[in-house]
Amino acid sequence: MPQSLKSTVALSLSSHCEREESLMIKLKHPLSGLFENLRNVFEADEIGKEIANIAFPALLALAADPIASLVDSAFVGHIGSVELGAIGVSISIFNLVSKMFNLPLLNITTSFVAEDAVQKAVLTDFPLEPSSPVLKGLFSVESLNDNGEICEIAEANMPAEKPCLPSISSALVVGAILGLGEAFILAFLAGPILTVMGVGSSSPMRLPAVQYLRLKAVGAPAVVVALAVQGVFRGFMDTKTPLYATMTGNVVNIVLDPLLIFTLELGVSGAAIATVVSQFVVLGVLLWILAMKVTLLPPRMEELRLGRFLKSGGYLLARTVAILLVMTLSTSMAARQGPIQMAGHQICLQIWLAASLLSDSIALAGQAIIAAAFAKLDNIRVREASFRILQIGFVFGVFVALLLEATLSAFSRLFTTDADVLAVIKRLIHFVALTQPINSLAFVFDGIHYGASDFPYAAYSMIMASVPSAAFLLVLPHLWGIVAVWWGLTIVMSLRLGVGFLRIGTATGPWNFLKGGDVE
Repeated sequence: MPQSLKSTVALSLSSHCEREESLMIKLKHPLSGLFENLRNVFEADEIGKEIANIAFPALLALAADPIASLVDSAFVGHIGSVELGAIGVSISIFNLVSKMFNLPLLNITTSFVAEDAVQKAVLTDFPLEPSSPVLKGLFSVESLNDNGEICEIAEANMPAEKPCLPSISSALVVGAILGLGEAFILAFLAGPILTVMGVGSSSPMRLPAVQYLRLKAVGAPAVVVALAVQGVFRGFMDTKTPLYATMTGNVVNIVLDPLLIFTLELGVSGAAIATVVSQFVVLGVLLWILAMKVTLLPPRMEELRLGRFLKSGGYLLARTVAILLVMTLSTSMAARQGPIQMAGHQICLQIWLAASLLSDSIALAGQAIIAAAFAKLDNIRVREASFRILQIGFVFGVFVALLLEATLSAFSRLFTTDADVLAVIKRLIHFVALTQPINSLAFVFDGIHYGASDFPYAAYSMIMASVPSAAFLLVLPHLWGIVAVWWGLTIVMSLRLGVGFLRIGTATGPWNFLKGGDVE
């Protein structure tokens, strides 16, 4: 635990009441913080530096999977438009099956590890009486015995070469089980899933799509466990280690792609094999480094806290299913337009998602900072971090929009030289570019919800936002074609943004303190 964080814990505990009183005096409207200090959005103050130190390495690390997909798309695009469309459908299916479970695990791990790390620092630096109300407020129900006292406080104060946090061990166990399950689903149900996606047995995309998807299934366990380990490092506010690991994996992927696709003439299968090998390299590096810092598994399996993972994970699973079903439905409707339309959609979608990673990295920084601040009951810190990352996210969203609008037409030629595919991309450029500010703020709100452990609201609001978007996608693409698919994506991201403003703007749930109440 960094010394600066321990000092912050001490300051928070000693001046909690004064800061709460100051907060209530200063607040006007719950969203008033959005318009405060706008000229100093990128000021290198204490919180600005902390956001940058977490967000910048996270940005490069988060880019790993989309970059791998873009690399595959770039190489496969030179084989043909049918093959490019095939891997587009396969990548979408892989994202649906894997991220349906992986993203909840990643975000829960980040929040829980951040909370556990703060609590560990409090026990180490402040050996208060077990019945202290301060310590009771900082610990979850699972940490208290029947008398309301903190369990094993003596053990927590004992020095240890390698700390053992239940959140870390639980994340690894859950990740391993999920990864094996995903591998089974992708390997044995590839055909039926592709049929549902609109790629039937008579489609020219069918054979390359099946080959690519079944080979990528081998890497599913590595992807899930690696994401869980990344969540651990993020909880410790360390985004540099995942960056080094993913950079290593990307180098492996870039080297292997041309070798396997063209030199060994494996085509689409070569692209999948290169990606799988790189994923296991990333996992190996991450586990090796983590094992040097902490104990990966507890002495007794009953020490695992799987209950809170499953409860919070259930909420985020429902949320992730909702958004991924909308995303997958959009890909399915694009595939029904034919290989040319699907190829253009695939390139635009990958660029659209990759461009949004900047905002996702800012959201990740906010999640870690906000989770630690909530664990310390530092509401002023929560408010300051939340509105700062919203401001930064919006500015970057506008910047990325302008950049894509100016360069996307020329940039798309790196992925294909097919004139028909390029014509489709030209029709979609404005959607890809102009939705970036919306996407940016929507992703930042996700980080804010997760940092506050506001998992139920994140789930219910996303389900409500996905219903009208899915209805639009089911009907309008039959009339308006590929353009309607992108209108559907724009609608879901706009609604996603709206429910974020609604939660904080009404000062409900964990944000009750914004109107001078207590944190729920």
